[in-house]
Amino acid sequence: MSDTTHDGAVALSTPPSADDGLSPAALARKYGLTVSGARPGLLEYVRQLRGRRHFIMAFSRAKLTAQYSQAKLGQLWQVATPLLNAGVYFVIFGVILGTKKGMDPDVFIPFLVTGVFVFTFTQSSVMAGVRAISGNLGLVRALHFPRASLPISFSLQQLQQLLYSMIVLVAVTAGLGSYPSLSWLLVIPALAMQFLFNTGLALIMARLGAKTPDLAQLMPFVMRTWMYASGVMFSIPIMLADKPAWIADVLQYNPAAIYMDLIRFAMIDGYGSENLPAHVWVVGLAWAVLVGVLGFVYFWKAEERYGRG
Repeated sequence: MSDTTHDGAVALSTPPSADDGLSPAALARKYGLTVSGARPGLLEYVRQLRGRRHFIMAFSRAKLTAQYSQAKLGQLWQVATPLLNAGVYFVIFGVILGTKKGMDPDVFIPFLVTGVFVFTFTQSSVMAGVRAISGNLGLVRALHFPRASLPISFSLQQLQQLLYSMIVLVAVTAGLGSYPSLSWLLVIPALAMQFLFNTGLALIMARLGAKTPDLAQLMPFVMRTWMYASGVMFSIPIMLADKPAWIADVLQYNPAAIYMDLIRFAMIDGYGSENLPAHVWVVGLAWAVLVGVLGFVYFWKAEERYGRG
């Protein structure tokens, strides 16, 4: 079609289109277009994460290798650091403050080492989670991938770190008379539950840390308080025997204490079921599922906001 202008020139006119009058949103729906970076559905998000599983594994291994790459002892610090922490706590709390009262020395030392190693697993996962997004903004802004890959990979890194520490724990417990037995297999489900719990917590902290970077400065104080309240260096029932029973119950049922007690029960001869709260396995599983699922959904809800602003 053509029209003649006032000066005699011929102007071409565009024929009407079926899309004329449609809003941008209607056009997007018609042609199956989506907003770049929009949050996918929950099931689709899980599928995307599964597709990035090789990236998650490789990223966690790379972070673990790089952690002590500048130190002369290298990866030996993965074992030496928690062992030195356990030694310091033994001198201060076991010898000077006497928190080992009521416990045989052959039980107290592996009790303490187990507590330090297992709590460090949770502590490190939380601290890494806080910085998972805010500390990797270059990666988040440059590449498109499910952002949950980062806190999950950091939790996986801390699990690998713990497995190195378990070598020392096995040596300590065996050296003090707690030899490998079938009960040691209980460590596997206990660590699986703790890993799920830690990952959920890391996801929660990653979202909070992405919005409030200063949270990384506050969390060491929170984690230190949690450590002292979880019976890392002392037996909660023994130390609180003269206090109201509900105080010991609250402390024993907190998730950090639950997972420590499960691994102590599995690996230490002389640390029997009488030291555990009732229904400990059910409580441990409940904490893992609750925090793991809620943490994942909470993080996913803000997927499209990470790395912006």
